[in-house]
This record gives sequence, structure tokens and C-alpha cells, in this order.
Amino acid sequence: MSQPSRPPGPPGVFTRGSILRHVLVMTATGSIGLMAVFFVDLLSLIYVSRLGNHNATAGVGYATQVGFFLVSVNIGLIIAVGALVSRAAGAGDRAAAKRLATNCLMHIFWLTSLTAAIVFPLRRPILSLLGARGEALDVASDFLAITLPSTPALGVGMGLSAILRAVGDARRAMYVTLSGAILTAFADPALIFGMGLGVKGAAISTVMSRCMFVIVGLHGVMRVHGMLARPERRATLRDFWPMMAIAIPAIVTNLAPPVANSYSLRVFSEFGESIVAAYSIIDRIVPVAFGVLFAMSGAVGAIIGQNFGAGAIDRVRSTLVSCFLVASVYAGSVWFQMWLGAPLIATLFGATGDTARLVVFFCTWGGAAWMALGCLFVANSAFNNLGYPVLSTLFNWGRATLGTIPFVTLGAHYWGAEGGQAGIFLGAALFGLGSIVTAFWVVGRLANRPRMS
Repeated sequence: MSQPSRPPGPPGVFTRGSILRHVLVMTATGSIGLMAVFFVDLLSLIYVSRLGNHNATAGVGYATQVGFFLVSVNIGLIIAVGALVSRAAGAGDRAAAKRLATNCLMHIFWLTSLTAAIVFPLRRPILSLLGARGEALDVASDFLAITLPSTPALGVGMGLSAILRAVGDARRAMYVTLSGAILTAFADPALIFGMGLGVKGAAISTVMSRCMFVIVGLHGVMRVHGMLARPERRATLRDFWPMMAIAIPAIVTNLAPPVANSYSLRVFSEFGESIVAAYSIIDRIVPVAFGVLFAMSGAVGAIIGQNFGAGAIDRVRSTLVSCFLVASVYAGSVWFQMWLGAPLIATLFGATGDTARLVVFFCTWGGAAWMALGCLFVANSAFNNLGYPVLSTLFNWGRATLGTIPFVTLGAHYWGAEGGQAGIFLGAALFGLGSIVTAFWVVGRLANRPRMS
């Protein structure tokens, strides 16, 4: 793949200066907002679990799995936005970056609206397919009935944050998610307990948070950076396919984790609602414990995109090295802390019996897999921004199928719920390590190709 030509203009902010510093700053600022959202989601589940009803906790878990599918579509779309805008910014073409930001946001709105409209009437059959039944099914269906219409707001808000990261404004990108998290932190207890709405209160709080994303994101993108323009029909249609060329493989790639999680949830549902409740708790622990890795995968895309746009392949390679190192050190340290605090974490959720046992098992051993998964996230971001999105798709789906189905099925069959969890850890580690090797192969391949001026 030849390097894009560069029209006159100022280079992107990530094309100069310390790579490690850029990685740390972008990851830290991205983590603050993202971790705030994850932490508030964790608090929300703690509030729900304090209602003393395993079916309510399990219902939120089932609804969350469906929500993961929609979020995965959003993530695929914003990966495309970030890649296109950061490349244009790295090449110094502000006009193109502004046009792409505008048109991509419009496409995000319509595509996410269509997705939500399709899923809404099918929510109960989908939940039943995941193993939801009885009261847990009713709770999950009601939760989705409230939150699904706000899916376009979530997509646009995430897109605005991606644009801010693409132009190097990590601080305001952080404000987008942080503002929603702060709102939710106050709204959750007021709606769940103060107004006695229970799980429905948590759903309403989620909608309010997504609307806040849009308000704060528009201020940063439109008022501060002036990155939105009046759309032109021809340009909008013309930019659709370059966006989808990145977005479709990215969406397919990002659908793999919820598919794997849904299969695992279906397996765990055979052990009863107490195990499903534990699975729901683990799903909320993971983003809080390892949210920095999620933030890094989002942050590194802008850094790689700008340097690739500027033809600085050596800096792309340095970015990968820095990210893999930071991801491994961070995941290892979190693993140690989770291992020490496992009983306390179970107690925090009021977990007892089988629920507590599975939560403690995850906290004791789950961190090992995330040392490799953090590297997989970084590698996938590199593949998407370097023109190899198919590799990202292959690794994610490989992990979701070959790395999940046989391991979880056999583990659960012979060793119960803990065996199923151990299968998830092993499959994830194998594919994570393979992605590291492949990422450096891709960079080496690009470095050996001739450039076009």
C-alpha cells in the first residue's frame, strides 16, 4: 500500500515529539472519561444487586449482552471516522478532515437509527436465545425498551469523541464521556432508590448519559475546533464508501466479542441465575479493572493514523512497542490487585454462594488473559489504521470461535462454571500473543514498500 500524498499544511501533533509520551497522555486522558463511564456502570449494577433479586441482576446482564452488539456497530463506525480524520489531519489537509468529520457523523446517525429500529421489536426473541427466561427476561426486555431508542445518541457521541482524538484534543475527548459519567453518578441512585424505579431507573439514567455525550461533544467539535461544515449531498454520498470500507470490517471485527460473550452466557445460563448474575458482575468488573486497555486501543489509533498519513513508519513501529509494553505492565499490576482483593470484590456486590465463588475465581485468574488481550486490542487498532482491517477481523473472530467455543464448552462440561471461565482465559491468551507477532509483520511490510510523493 503506497503512502498517501500530503498537501501543504501543518503536520499532525502526533508526528513529532516523544511517542511514549503521546501514548501515555492519550491513554491517560482517554482512560479518565472511559473509566468514569465504566465505574458508574459498575455502581449501577451494585445498586441493582442491592435490590436483593438475582433475576434483576441477571436481567441487566442479558440486556447488556444485547447492548454490546449495538455498541460494537458504533465502535466499528467510529474507528472509520477516527482513521479517516486522523489521516487527513496527519497529512495537513484540514478541509478534508472537516468534510469527513461532518459526513461520517451523518452516516453514523442514520445507520445506528436503522440498527436500533431493527432490534427493538426483536428484543424478546433475542434475549430468549441468550437463555433469558421468566422474570429475568421481563427485566431485560423492559431495560432495552428504554435504552434502545437512544442508540443514535450513543453513536454520535462516540463519533464526536473520536473526532476530537483524531485532531489531538485528548482533553475534550475525555470530557465527552466524563460528563455522561458524572450525570449518571447522580441520576442512578436518585432514580433507582429515590424514585423507586429500580432497574427502569438505571435504564433512564443510561439514556440521559448518552444525550450528555452529544451535547458536550458538539461543543468541542463544532464550537472549539470548527470541525463541522454544512453537508453537501454529493460529498456526503462520495465519503460513504471510503468510510464503510473501514467500518464494515471493523464492525464485523467488533461483533466477534459480543458473539463470544453471548455464547458463553448461553453456556453459563445452564448453571442457573446465580451463575448468570456472577457473569453479569464480571462483565462490569472487566471494564473498570482493564478500562485503560480499552482507552489505549482508542488512543493509539489516532497516533498511528497521523504518523502513517505522514509516512513516518518508524514512529508507527515505536508506537506499537510502547503500547505493548504499557499494556503488559498495566494488566499485570491490576491482576495482582484483583487477586488480593477478590473476597472484598464479591462482598461489595453482596454476592453469595455460587455467585461469589465464580466472581472470586475470575478475580484470582482472569488477569492473566488480559495481559495478552490488551496487546490484541492495540494490534487490532493498528490493523484498522494501517489498511489491514481484514487481519483485525480474522483475529477477533478467531478468538470468538476457535478461541472460545471449544474451550468454554469443554471447560464447562468437565469442570463446571470455573472450567468455562478458564477456557475463556486460555483462548484469549493464545490469540492475543499471535496478534503481537502479526502487528510487527504488518509494520515491516509497510516499511519495505516504496512511497509515492
